[in-house]
Amino acid sequence: MLLSVLPLQAQIRPGGLLDDLDDSETVSALKEHVRTLSAASMDGRKAGSEGERQAAAYLTSVLERYGVDVLTGAEGESFGIRTDRGDTLTSRNVIGYIPGYDAVLGKQYIVIGARMDNLGSDTYTVDGQVRERIYYGANGNASGMAALLELARMLQTNRILLRRSVLLVGFGASRETFAGSWYFLNRSFADDVSKMDAMVNLDMLGTGYSGFYAYTSSNADLNEMLSAVASDLNPIRPDVTAEEPYPSDHKAFYDREIPSVLFTTGRYAEHDTEKDTQSLVDYASMEREVEYLYNFTRYLINAPAPSFRPSTEKAKSNRPGGVMSFYEVDARPSFLGSPDPAVFLQKWVYPYLKYPHQAVENGIQGRVMVDFVIDDTGKVTQVKVSRSLDPLLDEEAVRVISASPKWRPARHLGKKVPVALSLPVEFRLEKKGSFGINGRTLKKKK
Repeated sequence: MLLSVLPLQAQIRPGGLLDDLDDSETVSALKEHVRTLSAASMDGRKAGSEGERQAAAYLTSVLERYGVDVLTGAEGESFGIRTDRGDTLTSRNVIGYIPGYDAVLGKQYIVIGARMDNLGSDTYTVDGQVRERIYYGANGNASGMAALLELARMLQTNRILLRRSVLLVGFGASRETFAGSWYFLNRSFADDVSKMDAMVNLDMLGTGYSGFYAYTSSNADLNEMLSAVASDLNPIRPDVTAEEPYPSDHKAFYDREIPSVLFTTGRYAEHDTEKDTQSLVDYASMEREVEYLYNFTRYLINAPAPSFRPSTEKAKSNRPGGVMSFYEVDARPSFLGSPDPAVFLQKWVYPYLKYPHQAVENGIQGRVMVDFVIDDTGKVTQVKVSRSLDPLLDEEAVRVISASPKWRPARHLGKKVPVALSLPVEFRLEKKGSFGINGRTLKKKK
Protein backbone atom coordinates (compact mmCIF):
# COMPACT_ATOMS: atom_id res chain seq x y z
CA MET A 1 0.00 0.00 0.00
CA LEU A 2 1.16 3.51 -0.72
CA LEU A 3 0.16 5.00 2.63
CA SER A 4 3.53 5.24 4.90
CA VAL A 5 -0.71 6.32 -0.16
CA LEU A 6 -30.91 21.43 -16.31
CA PRO A 7 -28.97 21.81 -18.95
CA LEU A 8 -27.71 25.42 -19.20
CA GLN A 9 -27.05 27.87 -22.00
CA ALA A 10 -23.48 27.76 -23.29
CA GLN A 11 -21.25 30.62 -22.23
CA ILE A 12 -18.20 30.53 -24.45
CA ARG A 13 -15.70 33.31 -23.93
CA PRO A 14 -12.56 34.18 -25.86
CA GLY A 15 -10.55 34.00 -22.66
CA GLY A 16 -9.00 37.47 -22.77
CA LEU A 17 -8.15 39.37 -19.61
CA LEU A 18 -11.19 41.63 -19.80
CA ASP A 19 -13.43 38.60 -20.14
CA ASP A 20 -11.98 37.19 -16.93
CA LEU A 21 -12.51 40.24 -14.71
CA ASP A 22 -15.88 39.11 -13.38
CA ASP A 23 -14.88 35.48 -12.86
CA SER A 24 -15.32 33.89 -9.47
CA GLU A 25 -12.35 32.27 -7.78
CA THR A 26 -13.57 28.84 -8.86
CA VAL A 27 -14.09 29.82 -12.51
CA SER A 28 -10.64 31.44 -12.61
CA ALA A 29 -9.08 28.26 -11.26
CA LEU A 30 -11.02 26.02 -13.64
CA LYS A 31 -9.89 28.14 -16.59
CA GLU A 32 -6.28 27.97 -15.48
CA HIS A 33 -6.41 24.19 -15.07
CA VAL A 34 -8.02 23.59 -18.48
CA ARG A 35 -5.69 26.04 -20.24
CA THR A 36 -2.65 24.36 -18.76
CA LEU A 37 -3.73 20.76 -19.26
CA SER A 38 -4.94 21.27 -22.84
CA ALA A 39 -2.06 23.50 -23.94
CA ALA A 40 -0.16 22.64 -27.11
CA SER A 41 2.91 21.95 -24.97
CA MET A 42 1.09 18.94 -23.50
CA ASP A 43 0.91 17.51 -27.05
CA GLY A 44 -2.41 15.77 -26.39
CA ARG A 45 -1.24 13.92 -23.24
CA LYS A 46 -0.93 10.51 -24.89
CA ALA A 47 -0.34 7.66 -22.46
CA GLY A 48 3.36 7.29 -21.78
CA SER A 49 4.26 10.63 -23.35
CA GLU A 50 6.02 13.69 -22.00
CA GLY A 51 2.66 15.48 -22.10
CA GLU A 52 1.09 12.92 -19.78
CA ARG A 53 4.08 13.27 -17.46
CA GLN A 54 3.61 17.05 -17.43
CA ALA A 55 -0.10 16.59 -16.65
CA ALA A 56 0.80 14.35 -13.71
CA ALA A 57 3.31 16.90 -12.45
CA TYR A 58 0.70 19.66 -12.73
CA LEU A 59 -1.90 17.68 -10.80
CA THR A 60 0.67 16.95 -8.12
CA SER A 61 1.75 20.57 -7.74
CA VAL A 62 -1.83 21.90 -7.52
CA LEU A 63 -2.92 19.26 -5.00
CA GLU A 64 0.07 20.13 -2.84
CA ARG A 65 -0.69 23.84 -3.17
CA TYR A 66 -4.22 23.11 -1.97
CA GLY A 67 -2.84 21.32 1.09
CA VAL A 68 -3.68 17.79 -0.02
CA ASP A 69 -1.22 15.06 0.92
CA VAL A 70 0.16 13.50 -2.27
CA LEU A 71 1.10 9.85 -1.87
CA THR A 72 2.93 9.56 -5.18
CA GLY A 73 6.11 11.26 -6.40
CA ALA A 74 6.48 14.65 -8.03
CA GLU A 75 5.47 13.13 -11.39
CA GLY A 76 3.16 10.41 -10.11
CA GLU A 77 3.57 6.68 -9.55
CA SER A 78 4.84 5.12 -12.75
CA PHE A 79 3.91 1.75 -14.22
CA GLY A 80 4.66 -0.05 -17.47
CA ILE A 81 2.27 -1.11 -20.22
CA ARG A 82 3.19 -3.56 -22.96
CA THR A 83 1.97 -2.23 -26.30
CA ASP A 84 0.78 -4.20 -29.33
CA ARG A 85 4.12 -3.36 -30.96
CA GLY A 86 5.92 -5.40 -28.30
CA ASP A 87 7.53 -2.44 -26.52
CA THR A 88 6.70 -0.97 -23.13
CA LEU A 89 5.47 2.54 -22.40
CA THR A 90 5.61 4.16 -18.99
CA SER A 91 2.45 5.78 -17.69
CA ARG A 92 1.63 7.06 -14.22
CA ASN A 93 -1.09 7.71 -11.65
CA VAL A 94 -1.30 10.64 -9.24
CA ILE A 95 -2.87 9.93 -5.84
CA GLY A 96 -3.88 12.53 -3.25
CA TYR A 97 -5.15 11.72 0.24
CA ILE A 98 -7.47 13.52 2.66
CA PRO A 99 -7.87 11.65 5.97
CA GLY A 100 -11.30 11.22 7.53
CA TYR A 101 -11.84 12.18 11.15
CA ASP A 102 -13.94 9.19 12.25
CA ALA A 103 -12.05 6.56 14.24
CA VAL A 104 -13.78 3.75 12.35
CA LEU A 105 -14.95 5.18 9.02
CA GLY A 106 -11.67 7.06 8.66
CA LYS A 107 -10.11 3.72 7.72
CA GLN A 108 -12.49 3.43 4.75
CA TYR A 109 -12.10 5.25 1.43
CA ILE A 110 -14.14 7.11 -1.14
CA VAL A 111 -12.19 7.26 -4.40
CA ILE A 112 -12.66 10.28 -6.67
CA GLY A 113 -10.90 10.01 -10.01
CA ALA A 114 -10.42 11.55 -13.45
CA ARG A 115 -8.43 10.32 -16.43
CA MET A 116 -5.30 12.26 -17.38
CA ASP A 117 -4.44 10.97 -20.85
CA ASN A 118 -5.87 11.68 -24.28
CA LEU A 119 -4.95 10.68 -27.85
CA GLY A 120 -1.74 12.70 -28.22
CA SER A 121 -0.89 14.00 -31.69
CA ASP A 122 -0.25 12.74 -35.21
CA THR A 123 0.67 14.01 -38.66
CA TYR A 124 -1.20 14.06 -41.95
CA THR A 125 -0.43 15.26 -45.47
CA VAL A 126 -2.29 17.96 -47.41
CA ASP A 127 -1.10 18.81 -50.93
CA GLY A 128 2.29 17.30 -50.15
CA GLN A 129 2.70 19.26 -46.92
CA VAL A 130 3.04 17.34 -43.67
CA ARG A 131 0.99 18.88 -40.88
CA GLU A 132 0.74 18.09 -37.19
CA ARG A 133 -2.58 17.55 -35.49
CA ILE A 134 -2.90 17.76 -31.70
CA TYR A 135 -5.82 16.21 -29.86
CA TYR A 136 -5.92 18.84 -27.12
CA GLY A 137 -8.62 17.16 -25.03
CA ALA A 138 -9.86 20.31 -23.32
CA ASN A 139 -13.18 18.73 -22.51
CA GLY A 140 -11.85 15.18 -22.67
CA ASN A 141 -10.55 15.22 -20.06
CA ALA A 142 -8.87 18.44 -18.93
CA SER A 143 -12.34 19.45 -17.73
CA GLY A 144 -12.61 16.39 -15.49
CA MET A 145 -9.15 16.95 -14.04
CA ALA A 146 -9.97 20.61 -13.42
CA ALA A 147 -13.15 19.61 -11.59
CA LEU A 148 -11.17 17.05 -9.58
CA LEU A 149 -8.69 19.70 -8.46
CA GLU A 150 -11.34 22.21 -7.39
CA LEU A 151 -13.31 19.48 -5.65
CA ALA A 152 -10.12 18.51 -3.84
CA ARG A 153 -9.65 22.11 -2.71
CA MET A 154 -13.19 22.28 -1.31
CA LEU A 155 -12.95 18.94 0.47
CA GLN A 156 -9.55 19.76 1.94
CA THR A 157 -10.82 23.12 3.19
CA ASN A 158 -13.72 21.35 4.91
CA ARG A 159 -11.88 18.17 5.91
CA ILE A 160 -13.11 18.38 9.51
CA LEU A 161 -16.57 17.50 8.12
CA LEU A 162 -15.40 14.28 6.44
CA ARG A 163 -15.88 11.00 8.29
CA ARG A 164 -14.28 8.75 5.65
CA SER A 165 -10.93 9.25 4.03
CA VAL A 166 -10.75 10.38 0.41
CA LEU A 167 -8.39 9.25 -2.34
CA LEU A 168 -8.14 11.68 -5.26
CA VAL A 169 -6.70 9.97 -8.32
CA GLY A 170 -5.53 11.14 -11.71
CA PHE A 171 -5.54 7.95 -13.80
CA GLY A 172 -2.88 7.46 -16.45
CA ALA A 173 -3.35 5.36 -19.58
CA SER A 174 -7.12 5.35 -19.27
CA ARG A 175 -7.35 5.22 -23.05
CA GLU A 176 -5.23 2.07 -22.90
CA THR A 177 -7.96 -0.29 -21.61
CA PHE A 178 -8.19 1.65 -18.34
CA ALA A 179 -4.70 0.53 -17.36
CA GLY A 180 -4.20 3.20 -14.68
CA SER A 181 -7.33 2.29 -12.75
CA TRP A 182 -6.46 -1.40 -13.03
CA TYR A 183 -2.99 -0.71 -11.66
CA PHE A 184 -4.41 1.37 -8.83
CA LEU A 185 -6.74 -1.44 -7.76
CA ASN A 186 -4.41 -4.37 -8.33
CA ARG A 187 -1.03 -2.95 -7.39
CA SER A 188 -1.08 0.39 -5.55
CA PHE A 189 -4.02 -0.40 -3.27
CA ALA A 190 -4.40 -4.14 -3.81
CA ASP A 191 -4.61 -4.80 -0.07
CA ASP A 192 -7.21 -2.11 0.52
CA VAL A 193 -9.83 -2.72 -2.18
CA SER A 194 -12.24 -4.01 0.50
CA LYS A 195 -11.91 -0.64 2.25
CA MET A 196 -13.13 1.29 -0.80
CA ASP A 197 -16.81 2.02 -0.16
CA ALA A 198 -17.52 3.84 -3.44
CA MET A 199 -15.92 5.48 -6.47
CA VAL A 200 -16.80 8.79 -8.17
CA ASN A 201 -15.54 9.24 -11.74
CA LEU A 202 -15.29 12.65 -13.44
CA ASP A 203 -14.99 12.46 -17.21
CA MET A 204 -15.85 15.20 -19.72
CA LEU A 205 -17.62 17.88 -17.70
CA GLY A 206 -17.11 20.93 -19.89
CA THR A 207 -20.22 20.99 -22.10
CA GLY A 208 -22.90 21.60 -19.51
CA TYR A 209 -25.07 23.34 -22.09
CA SER A 210 -25.87 19.87 -23.49
CA GLY A 211 -26.74 18.28 -20.14
CA PHE A 212 -25.27 16.93 -16.92
CA TYR A 213 -25.61 13.22 -16.20
CA ALA A 214 -24.95 10.61 -13.53
CA TYR A 215 -24.54 6.94 -14.39
CA THR A 216 -24.52 4.39 -11.56
CA SER A 217 -25.01 1.11 -13.45
CA SER A 218 -28.50 1.26 -11.90
CA ASN A 219 -27.12 0.89 -8.39
CA ALA A 220 -30.13 1.33 -6.10
CA ASP A 221 -28.22 2.79 -3.15
CA LEU A 222 -26.34 5.34 -5.24
CA ASN A 223 -29.55 6.33 -7.00
CA GLU A 224 -31.14 6.93 -3.60
CA MET A 225 -28.19 9.12 -2.61
CA LEU A 226 -28.49 11.12 -5.82
CA SER A 227 -32.19 11.64 -5.07
CA ALA A 228 -31.44 12.68 -1.49
CA VAL A 229 -28.89 15.29 -2.58
CA ALA A 230 -31.23 16.51 -5.35
CA SER A 231 -33.79 17.38 -2.67
CA ASP A 232 -31.33 19.89 -1.22
CA LEU A 233 -30.76 23.35 -2.65
CA ASN A 234 -28.31 22.87 -5.53
CA PRO A 235 -27.49 25.14 -8.49
CA ILE A 236 -27.64 22.16 -10.85
CA ARG A 237 -28.72 18.53 -10.66
CA PRO A 238 -27.67 15.63 -12.88
CA ASP A 239 -30.08 13.51 -14.85
CA VAL A 240 -29.66 9.92 -13.75
CA THR A 241 -29.27 7.78 -16.86
CA ALA A 242 -29.57 4.01 -17.19
CA GLU A 243 -27.42 4.03 -20.34
CA GLU A 244 -23.67 4.43 -19.90
CA PRO A 245 -22.74 7.74 -21.53
CA TYR A 246 -19.08 6.87 -21.89
CA PRO A 247 -16.89 3.93 -20.81
CA SER A 248 -14.26 5.17 -18.41
CA ASP A 249 -12.33 4.24 -15.27
CA HIS A 250 -15.44 3.52 -13.21
CA LYS A 251 -15.65 0.23 -15.13
CA ALA A 252 -12.56 -1.15 -13.38
CA PHE A 253 -14.11 -0.37 -9.98
CA TYR A 254 -17.45 -1.83 -10.99
CA ASP A 255 -15.66 -5.02 -11.98
CA ARG A 256 -14.31 -5.20 -8.43
CA GLU A 257 -17.85 -4.74 -7.08
CA ILE A 258 -17.20 -1.25 -5.78
CA PRO A 259 -20.31 0.95 -6.19
CA SER A 260 -19.37 3.58 -8.78
CA VAL A 261 -20.92 6.67 -10.31
CA LEU A 262 -19.81 8.50 -13.45
CA PHE A 263 -20.53 12.22 -13.70
CA THR A 264 -20.29 13.65 -17.22
CA THR A 265 -21.84 16.16 -19.58
CA GLY A 266 -21.85 13.42 -22.22
CA ARG A 267 -20.69 13.04 -25.78
CA TYR A 268 -20.08 16.00 -28.07
CA ALA A 269 -19.26 16.47 -31.74
CA GLU A 270 -15.64 17.49 -31.17
CA HIS A 271 -14.79 14.46 -29.04
CA ASP A 272 -11.51 12.80 -30.08
CA THR A 273 -10.75 15.49 -32.65
CA GLU A 274 -8.30 18.38 -32.79
CA LYS A 275 -11.29 20.71 -32.30
CA ASP A 276 -11.61 19.72 -28.64
CA THR A 277 -10.14 23.02 -27.44
CA GLN A 278 -10.67 25.46 -24.58
CA SER A 279 -13.29 27.41 -26.56
CA LEU A 280 -15.75 24.53 -26.05
CA VAL A 281 -15.71 24.66 -22.28
CA ASP A 282 -18.66 26.25 -20.47
CA TYR A 283 -17.04 27.35 -17.22
CA ALA A 284 -20.22 28.80 -15.71
CA SER A 285 -21.82 25.36 -15.92
CA MET A 286 -18.68 23.71 -14.62
CA GLU A 287 -18.71 25.90 -11.53
CA ARG A 288 -22.26 24.75 -10.78
CA GLU A 289 -21.28 21.14 -11.39
CA VAL A 290 -18.37 21.39 -8.97
CA GLU A 291 -20.64 22.82 -6.29
CA TYR A 292 -23.06 19.94 -6.81
CA LEU A 293 -20.20 17.43 -6.79
CA TYR A 294 -18.96 18.81 -3.49
CA ASN A 295 -22.41 18.42 -1.93
CA PHE A 296 -22.80 14.90 -3.30
CA THR A 297 -19.34 13.65 -2.37
CA ARG A 298 -19.58 15.10 1.13
CA TYR A 299 -22.90 13.27 1.53
CA LEU A 300 -21.33 10.05 0.20
CA ILE A 301 -18.30 10.39 2.46
CA ASN A 302 -20.47 10.63 5.57
CA ALA A 303 -23.42 8.35 4.70
CA PRO A 304 -23.74 4.58 5.25
CA ALA A 305 -21.78 2.72 2.59
CA PRO A 306 -23.76 1.89 -0.55
CA SER A 307 -24.12 -1.78 -1.41
CA PHE A 308 -22.99 -3.14 -4.75
CA ARG A 309 -26.23 -5.12 -5.07
CA PRO A 310 -29.30 -5.82 -2.94
CA SER A 311 -28.43 -8.16 -0.08
CA THR A 312 -30.80 -10.83 -1.41
CA GLU A 313 -28.66 -11.08 -4.53
CA LYS A 314 -25.30 -11.31 -2.81
CA ALA A 315 -25.53 -15.05 -2.21
CA LYS A 316 -26.23 -15.54 -5.92
CA SER A 317 -23.06 -13.72 -6.89
CA ASN A 318 -20.72 -16.45 -5.74
CA ARG A 319 -18.29 -16.84 -8.58
CA PRO A 320 -17.73 -18.53 -10.96
CA GLY A 321 -21.46 -18.58 -11.78
CA GLY A 322 -21.53 -15.15 -13.45
CA VAL A 323 -19.30 -13.36 -15.92
CA MET A 324 -16.12 -12.19 -14.24
CA SER A 325 -13.74 -9.37 -15.05
CA PHE A 326 -10.76 -10.27 -17.22
CA TYR A 327 -8.48 -8.92 -14.52
CA GLU A 328 -9.85 -10.66 -11.44
CA VAL A 329 -9.65 -14.36 -12.37
CA ASP A 330 -6.90 -16.65 -11.13
CA ALA A 331 -5.83 -17.54 -14.68
CA ARG A 332 -6.74 -15.18 -17.51
CA PRO A 333 -7.98 -16.45 -20.87
CA SER A 334 -5.22 -16.75 -23.45
CA PHE A 335 -5.08 -16.31 -27.22
CA LEU A 336 -2.39 -18.24 -29.11
CA GLY A 337 -0.85 -19.07 -25.76
CA SER A 338 -0.70 -15.50 -24.48
CA PRO A 339 -2.92 -13.88 -21.80
CA ASP A 340 -1.95 -10.42 -23.11
CA PRO A 341 -4.93 -8.88 -25.01
CA ALA A 342 -2.43 -7.04 -27.22
CA VAL A 343 -1.51 -10.38 -28.82
CA PHE A 344 -5.15 -10.88 -29.85
CA LEU A 345 -5.17 -7.43 -31.44
CA GLN A 346 -1.82 -7.95 -33.16
CA LYS A 347 -2.25 -11.55 -34.31
CA TRP A 348 -5.96 -11.63 -35.15
CA VAL A 349 -7.82 -8.32 -35.15
CA TYR A 350 -5.50 -6.11 -37.18
CA PRO A 351 -4.39 -8.70 -39.79
CA TYR A 352 -8.04 -9.41 -40.67
CA LEU A 353 -9.47 -5.93 -40.20
CA LYS A 354 -10.58 -4.21 -43.41
CA TYR A 355 -10.79 -0.43 -43.47
CA PRO A 356 -14.18 0.25 -45.15
CA HIS A 357 -13.68 2.03 -48.48
CA GLN A 358 -16.34 4.66 -47.74
CA ALA A 359 -14.74 5.44 -44.38
CA VAL A 360 -11.38 5.99 -46.09
CA GLU A 361 -12.99 8.23 -48.71
CA ASN A 362 -14.74 10.24 -45.98
CA GLY A 363 -11.61 10.54 -43.87
CA ILE A 364 -13.16 8.80 -40.86
CA GLN A 365 -10.67 7.57 -38.29
CA GLY A 366 -10.37 6.98 -34.58
CA ARG A 367 -11.00 4.30 -31.99
CA VAL A 368 -13.89 1.88 -31.51
CA MET A 369 -14.20 0.39 -28.03
CA VAL A 370 -15.62 -3.14 -28.14
CA ASP A 371 -16.90 -5.18 -25.20
CA PHE A 372 -17.17 -8.97 -25.42
CA VAL A 373 -17.30 -12.12 -23.34
CA ILE A 374 -15.01 -15.12 -23.60
CA ASP A 375 -17.21 -17.94 -22.34
CA ASP A 376 -16.14 -20.98 -20.35
CA THR A 377 -15.44 -22.91 -23.57
CA GLY A 378 -13.20 -20.13 -24.93
CA LYS A 379 -15.71 -18.91 -27.49
CA VAL A 380 -16.05 -15.14 -28.05
CA THR A 381 -19.67 -14.08 -27.46
CA GLN A 382 -21.81 -11.01 -26.69
CA VAL A 383 -19.72 -8.71 -28.89
CA LYS A 384 -20.97 -5.13 -28.80
CA VAL A 385 -19.67 -1.60 -29.28
CA SER A 386 -19.39 0.33 -26.01
CA ARG A 387 -17.89 3.47 -27.57
CA SER A 388 -18.96 4.13 -31.14
CA LEU A 389 -16.93 5.89 -33.82
CA ASP A 390 -18.88 5.40 -37.05
CA PRO A 391 -21.39 2.69 -38.09
CA LEU A 392 -19.05 1.39 -40.80
CA LEU A 393 -16.06 1.11 -38.51
CA ASP A 394 -18.15 -0.15 -35.60
CA GLU A 395 -19.51 -2.96 -37.79
CA GLU A 396 -16.07 -3.96 -39.01
CA ALA A 397 -14.60 -4.09 -35.51
CA VAL A 398 -17.49 -6.24 -34.29
CA ARG A 399 -17.21 -8.52 -37.35
CA VAL A 400 -13.54 -9.32 -36.81
CA ILE A 401 -13.78 -9.87 -33.07
CA SER A 402 -16.92 -12.01 -33.47
CA ALA A 403 -15.02 -14.26 -35.91
CA SER A 404 -12.23 -14.90 -33.41
CA PRO A 405 -10.96 -18.46 -33.02
CA LYS A 406 -11.47 -19.97 -29.61
CA TRP A 407 -9.37 -18.80 -26.69
CA ARG A 408 -8.12 -20.94 -23.88
CA PRO A 409 -10.80 -20.19 -21.26
CA ALA A 410 -10.13 -18.44 -17.96
CA ARG A 411 -10.03 -20.32 -14.69
CA HIS A 412 -11.05 -19.23 -11.23
CA LEU A 413 -11.00 -21.37 -8.11
CA GLY A 414 -10.10 -24.32 -10.30
CA LYS A 415 -13.07 -23.97 -12.66
CA LYS A 416 -13.43 -22.60 -16.17
CA VAL A 417 -15.34 -19.31 -16.09
CA PRO A 418 -16.62 -16.71 -18.59
CA VAL A 419 -14.89 -13.33 -18.50
CA ALA A 420 -15.67 -9.87 -19.89
CA LEU A 421 -13.09 -7.84 -21.77
CA SER A 422 -13.04 -4.36 -23.37
CA LEU A 423 -10.57 -3.58 -26.15
CA PRO A 424 -9.91 -0.54 -28.37
CA VAL A 425 -9.75 -1.09 -32.13
CA GLU A 426 -7.83 1.68 -33.88
CA PHE A 427 -8.53 3.01 -37.39
CA ARG A 428 -5.97 5.62 -38.51
CA LEU A 429 -5.55 7.40 -41.85
CA GLU A 430 -1.85 7.92 -42.55
CA LYS A 431 -1.67 9.88 -45.79
CA LYS A 432 -3.50 10.44 -49.06
CA GLY A 433 -4.11 7.13 -50.81
CA SER A 434 -3.29 4.98 -47.80
CA PHE A 435 -4.58 4.20 -44.38
CA GLY A 436 -3.22 2.76 -41.19
CA ILE A 437 -4.45 0.06 -38.89
CA ASN A 438 -2.59 -0.03 -35.61
CA GLY A 439 0.52 1.54 -37.05
CA ARG A 440 0.61 -0.49 -40.31
CA THR A 441 0.35 1.61 -43.49
CA LEU A 442 -1.77 -0.01 -46.22
CA LYS A 443 -2.60 1.10 -49.73
CA LYS A 444 -6.19 1.94 -50.56
CA LYS A 445 -7.73 -0.40 -53.13
CA LYS A 446 -8.54 1.18 -56.49
